[in-house]
Amino acid sequence: MSKIYRINEFAKRIGKSASTLRRWDTEGRLIAKRTLTGQRYYDESDVRKILGIKDIDRKTIVYCRVSSSNQKDDLKSQITAMEQFCLNCGIAVDEWIQEIGGGMNFKRKKFLFLMSRIATGEVKILIVAHKDRLCRFGFDFFEHMANENGCKIKVVNQESLSPHQEMVEDLMAIIHTFSCRLYGLRKYKKNIKKIIQEIE
Repeated sequence: MSKIYRINEFAKRIGKSASTLRRWDTEGRLIAKRTLTGQRYYDESDVRKILGIKDIDRKTIVYCRVSSSNQKDDLKSQITAMEQFCLNCGIAVDEWIQEIGGGMNFKRKKFLFLMSRIATGEVKILIVAHKDRLCRFGFDFFEHMANENGCKIKVVNQESLSPHQEMVEDLMAIIHTFSCRLYGLRKYKKNIKKIIQEIE
């Protein structure tokens, strides 16, 4: 379901003032939708209209990912399977994105660029083989964000079928993250202790 904006929220979204939107409504340039009580509101179709993004230009994208370069054969198999799925379902794909990077790394360049494009309403459908191809954790959040911007995420297989080694690597990443935090806390405590000793 597309996100609904109150007039002030919509004004901030497109970089205009609420008074400008009221004037546009009166002039017929951008007529606001109204609730039963007469309150103005807007949705993502209005965002696309103002930003010049036509529905016909919105893309269907397939995103494929593996964790490491030694999984390139797995990436090829994933792409082949997705091509077959899209052909069987009659889905016209505008763009294919391939990426190598851990599922817990939210700083992947292509992933971040994809999220930015979804946020601006450029993507209509995003297709992934499994939820964990997009991200190992937090899929529900990214799906919600996509839905709010008029993008549907199609998961071909709801089960997680990641290779065993990749799962191990992600678990190791979790352990490493928390280990670094613990180390940081210990260092922080030592610094505080040192400062107190210097004061005394």
